[in-house]
Amino acid sequence: MLSRYLPILEWGRAYNRSVLTNDLVAAVIVTIMLIPQSLAYALLAGLPPVVGLYASILPLVLYAIFGTSRTLAVGPVAVISLMTASAAGAVAAQGTAQYLEAAITLAMLSGVMLAVLGFLRAGFLANLLSHPVISGFITASGILIATSQLKHILGIAAGGENWPEMLGSLARSIAETNPWTLAIGIPATLFLFWVRKGGKPALVALGLGPRAAEMTAKAGPVAAVALTILAVIAFDLGERGVNLVGAIPQGLPPFALPSTDLSLIEKLWVPALLISIIGFVESVSVAQTLAAKRRQRISPDQELVGLGAANIASAFSGGYPVTGGFARSAVNFDAGAETPAAGAFTAVGIALATLFLTPLLYSLPIATLAATIIVAVLSLVDLKTPGQLWRYSKADFAAHVATITITLLAGVELGVIAGVAVGLLLYLYRASRPHAAIVGRVPETEHFRNVERHKVLTVPHVLSIRIDESLTYLNARWLEEYVLESVAERPQLRHVILMCSAVNEIDASGLESLEAINHRLGDGGIGMHLSEVKGPVMDRLKRTHFLEELNGKVFLSQERAFRELSRDNGEPEPPHDHYHARGMI
Repeated sequence: MLSRYLPILEWGRAYNRSVLTNDLVAAVIVTIMLIPQSLAYALLAGLPPVVGLYASILPLVLYAIFGTSRTLAVGPVAVISLMTASAAGAVAAQGTAQYLEAAITLAMLSGVMLAVLGFLRAGFLANLLSHPVISGFITASGILIATSQLKHILGIAAGGENWPEMLGSLARSIAETNPWTLAIGIPATLFLFWVRKGGKPALVALGLGPRAAEMTAKAGPVAAVALTILAVIAFDLGERGVNLVGAIPQGLPPFALPSTDLSLIEKLWVPALLISIIGFVESVSVAQTLAAKRRQRISPDQELVGLGAANIASAFSGGYPVTGGFARSAVNFDAGAETPAAGAFTAVGIALATLFLTPLLYSLPIATLAATIIVAVLSLVDLKTPGQLWRYSKADFAAHVATITITLLAGVELGVIAGVAVGLLLYLYRASRPHAAIVGRVPETEHFRNVERHKVLTVPHVLSIRIDESLTYLNARWLEEYVLESVAERPQLRHVILMCSAVNEIDASGLESLEAINHRLGDGGIGMHLSEVKGPVMDRLKRTHFLEELNGKVFLSQERAFRELSRDNGEPEPPHDHYHARGMI
């Protein structure tokens, strides 16, 4: 029972020297990757670079204790950093103590929300965000993030809360481009793009083994950091207007306290909730993908607790909201990590970096961190999905495009809210107009299919209607109108069979509509029958007076209903000529 809430007790029992070795190797590789990433994402969040390192220490330890994924690597990520900048920037100016306090408070609020949802077993809330909405939001966020970092590549002052403002600001300031900054930013960006795809083949050609080449190529950002620091020192670029990271505080994360100012919390709780949901969905998606490769499982509810604990730890150690990142988690997986202990060892590596390596980063160009961000986020931009969705589902395409458009034009928070709202509205619209079909029997079988798609047998005095959705308040009236309109078109009709094989639930509104259909058909001398009603649905119907008032019968199978009612003054008609596609329902 205790290991359910403390997964470390489960995997810790089987921990041995072999697992320790694999976790340590993975931790070294992820630490090397995470140092420049943490600095860059803190910059993206509008925070001092060292805050990114602080957010990569205690959160990893707490997730190792409470998380269920064996390979998920928790820490700062691009999208959450952008959302943090948007939320904190709405209440304070970047570079102020109030801004840092807002970021820390966001981490605390997000952590508490995630933990509470986890204890309430509310992991299902991730389903509120459909894949088209998430994909659209991540694509738009990637475009916004990449655009926001161009000012650091060019060495100019620019800003903006949305994409048009960013582009306009860049256009007005582009004449002030610093050529020395550009000479650092462009090569660093091109190198990082190349090393992602061409680094491994080049290292293999030099004689390195495939696995070693792949792991070495992952350390490309570290090489970019080292080379650009050497360039700054060699050519004294700090005196030529190239912006540098500067002095980074040396030492372990300080103890920090989130704000208890109710007015600030009132302004931040909605952004914190959005950060929690987006972070949870992104993290669970990554964790489930990696777990499936090793036939492992994760618990979404416990993941909420794990991520909540990580964010609370980030807040108390001077960090900002964190979640599981895809790139570093994939590296952790490929490097052979077997347990969350690899994350704890990574935290030790980051802590050692804050103690001993931060002085070496004084001359690191901001342009290099911007290049790291741009290369990382452009891989998130998916330009294929809109075309695929257009061909497959116009409704999902609408939700996807609406999320992209509103995120680009109005910002990340409104983009998420709009995406959820559009997705829910489209779901409600589809649910209010469920699919139903008039069916007939396929010759020489006991199967019933849509008369518009298959050659089937029907009789003029029996109408069989297959209902393909549960009957709820959203669609009950629609079904009532559909049945009565179909009956009105058939003057010879004596029996209506509602085939309920796909009906999993009938709520009070659905029951009321069935009662109305029964009375209307009874007044017209037409019998109403049900077939293939599922057990749980039948149990609920038995608790009402509906079955007593039903003017027809309830049949176990559609075949039996059709056969029995067809004998009542009628012979089967020849098969219909409508035939669209074999196997379609």
